[in-house]
Formats: sequence, structure tokens, C-alpha cells
Amino acid sequence: MNIRRILGIDPGSRQMGIGVIDSNGQRSTHIYSACLRLHRDSLLPDRLGKIFAEVTSIIQQYQPQEMAIENVFVATNAGGALKLGQARGAAICAGVVAGLTVAEYSPREIKQATVGKGSADKTQVQHMIKYMLGLHGTLQADAADALAIALCHAHVGHINQRLAQASTRSSS
Repeated sequence: MNIRRILGIDPGSRQMGIGVIDSNGQRSTHIYSACLRLHRDSLLPDRLGKIFAEVTSIIQQYQPQEMAIENVFVATNAGGALKLGQARGAAICAGVVAGLTVAEYSPREIKQATVGKGSADKTQVQHMIKYMLGLHGTLQADAADALAIALCHAHVGHINQRLAQASTRSSS
């Protein structure tokens, strides 16, 4: 079974979670995780440029083959939702420019794939990610979310691959 390196992004215009894993869809290994903090006082275009530059740098350093990012959810604040969408766009552009395929998942899909419950809270996600990747100590919430997004993508890809193999066998 092929091991894939996956970059997970938990988008934000002030804090962005970043996680990199190696996975064959059943077993995954933590490679890197961090929380990119963006200065509140910076203008939005400056923050978007920093997001693009940082994601590009992480792609160059860790060489993922695929990228997964959380979809924008409908927020009560329209301005916040627009900024979040722009932050996602900056990260997605960095991935596309680097030649990565980019997959998008809803928060519910991510929680379902990693915790088993689409309504899980942040502490449940953090706990499960630490358990699944064998991590110890404190794991920042945004970094845990980014790793959860990467794990969701690994699991979905593995399931799709198995379904395609089963379909090929049954049509032969």
C-alpha cells in the first residue's frame, strides 16, 4: 500500500493550523504540525501574503503530494466568513501553484472520520488526534484540527481506493 504525504490546513485569517502526515490510509505518522499566528494589527492583504508564503515554504520543506483543507462554514459574522474564505484561498493557491491536488472537507466530515461523531468538540478532536498519531504533551487546537483534516483525507482516500479495487474485481 502506498504511503502518501498529506498537508492538512485548518484555515483562519488570524491563526492557521498546519499539519503534515505520512499515511497509507490505515496507519499514519506525524511529520509536522504548527499554528501560524498572524498579527491582528496587520492589514488583511499582508496576512494573506504571509499565509501564501508560509504554506509555500512548508510545501517546499516537507514535499507533500496532496493537500486537504476545511471548507468554510456559514458564520454569524459575514465579514469574518469573507476573511476566512480569503485565507482559505491564499492557502489553496499555494497548494495549486506547487502542483498539489486539493481536497475540501466539511467540519462534520472531519470530525466523523477522526472521532466517529460529527458533533465532536475541540477537546475530543485533540484527544483522538494525539491517540491516533501517538503524540504526547499539549497539542494546540488549530494544529490538532489541521492534523485531523489530513487524517480525514487519508481515510477517505483509502476507502475510495478500496472501493475502486473492489469495483474493478467485480467487473472482471
